[in-house]
Amino acid sequence: MGASVHVWVAPAGAEPRARAHALLLELAGTLVRAPRLSHSPDGQPLVPGLAVSVSHTHQLVAVVASYDGPLGVDLEEVYPREVQALAGRWFTAEELAWTDRQPDELIAFLQLWTAKEAVGKALGRGLRGAGLRRAMPLGGGVVESEPHLLVTYVPWPGAVLALAAPVGLTEIVVHHETALRSVDRSRTSLPVVVRGN
Repeated sequence: MGASVHVWVAPAGAEPRARAHALLLELAGTLVRAPRLSHSPDGQPLVPGLAVSVSHTHQLVAVVASYDGPLGVDLEEVYPREVQALAGRWFTAEELAWTDRQPDELIAFLQLWTAKEAVGKALGRGLRGAGLRRAMPLGGGVVESEPHLLVTYVPWPGAVLALAAPVGLTEIVVHHETALRSVDRSRTSLPVVVRGN
């Protein structure tokens, strides 16, 4: 039986890390009773009874939780920047060729970059141990080197949000603050349920 993953996105506020932790506890409170947030020695967030992950930028925070893991999320805002040197250093030849074929090279770069980060978080290793060199499924899908993990993208205006979750994922439940724009449900192959507050 597949799993549902809950994805909450909110404005980052003045302190993105603190906002992410508060939002994660709020999300966890809808899934388990009296959630407690702690961190592993490597800084990975832990909530008993749940698989969780957080990501934040200057403008947004994203938190994810599920009863089933492993789970990882990464979020990057879309703004003009030079990415070719990073891609050339860390992407495989196949990944480089794929980004060159995409209509928007920056979006393609960010999809691969966030996928690598999300998978690293799901594995509890971050990008250590050649995490940036780990080949990602082009455009999302099962990770060849980690066949128990599926990478999918949660469409979000002005950002790329990658989710690494167990194969068998059946639903992504997206919750956003009403001040934020809604997601485009047509850009993911998995069912997306959108809820605002």
